[in-house]
Order: sequence, then structure tokens, then C-alpha cells
Amino acid sequence: MMEAVHSRTLSPSVAVDGVVLCSHPANRWRSHWHVLLVRRANDPFRGYWAFPGGFVDLGENLGSAVQREISEETGLSGLPFKQFAAYGDPKRDPRGHTVTVVYVAELETCMPEVEGGNDASDARWFSLDALPEMAFDHGRILDDIMVIRRRSI
Repeated sequence: MMEAVHSRTLSPSVAVDGVVLCSHPANRWRSHWHVLLVRRANDPFRGYWAFPGGFVDLGENLGSAVQREISEETGLSGLPFKQFAAYGDPKRDPRGHTVTVVYVAELETCMPEVEGGNDASDARWFSLDALPEMAFDHGRILDDIMVIRRRSI
């Protein structure tokens, strides 16, 4: 019987990203949807805005990883995440081939208070029509989420 052999040098890394959306009463000039982003404190993309997230620890399940990352980077906990999709372009992360599993949570309450922590120097809510430049492929991921969301309404 052959034993399964896993080598990090031969396999991609696994990460999770948590996309947190909330609805805010719209005025006629702004989108009523907001997304939670964190400012990256470390390279790559130091200073850029991104979804809260990070690498999955050995032995950790994906759902626990996204909850941990959100808590560490924003102070929020117990969010109602649903798995959305996986993104695995080998060039999406300059550190090496990384597959991210994206989770989405839509909040009933609007924009709870957040604070950057761990490897996030800041955390803020952004209107979807006033987004900053985003790290990695997070702009594309957000576009995909909103397309699917509009179809399900």
C-alpha cells in the first residue's frame, strides 16, 4: 500500500478570505452596500486594502480559519459565513501558488465597529462605489460576488 506524501514545496498553500457585506440606507448618490476591508501591514501589498484573511493552520478546518482571521484582523466574531468559491490562479499571490477559499457574510446590522489588528494596520467599511485599490485579486472576487448576489435577488 502506498502512503500519501504531502510536501509544501509541491503543493499550493491554502488561505481563506472573509468578505463581509452590509446594507446601509442609501442616499441617491451612494451605493447602499458596504464591504469590510483591512489595510495590509505586511508585504506583499503593504498598505493596500484587502479582505480580512490569511493562511489556514495545519489541522484547522476552513470555517474555523475564516472566523479566526476575521476576529484577529477586525475584532468581529461569530459572523454567518457561507462558502462562496475558491480562487487558485498560480500568479494571484507573489509569495507563491496560493489557493484561497472565499467566504461571504451579509450582516443584518449595519457596519459594526471594527479595529485593525494582527497583520492589519486598519479596518474600515467602504461603499461599493468608493473602493480603494485592492490587493491580490480581491477586486475581481468582489465583482464575482456582486454578480452572483444580483442574480439571486
